[in-house]
Amino acid sequence: MAAKGLLCWSCGQPTGIEIRVTRNDSCDNCMADLRCCRGCRHFDPTARSQCRENIDAPIPQKEKSNFCDFFQMRQAIKGPGGIVQASDSKDERKHGFDDLFKD
Repeated sequence: MAAKGLLCWSCGQPTGIEIRVTRNDSCDNCMADLRCCRGCRHFDPTARSQCRENIDAPIPQKEKSNFCDFFQMRQAIKGPGGIVQASDSKDERKHGFDDLFKD
């Protein structure tokens, strides 16, 4: 059975947080900060500044809490095979496809 809510980006344990992550939230298991770049759905190690959003200034410490306005909880599921990134919804995929052909 998949765990519900936010999973810790560091150890993968369920945090019990389902709605909103604050700057003070940390994982009870490993004490990692949860509202940080590594716990955000926009984090992408291959992107410029390791973020899929167009941020003004890079955030140097990706594992520490920050005040980024783009932060959104990472969509991940912990199942029998480990942690997997949840895929976008059908509407999000369709919107992305339609954007490819805009003039």
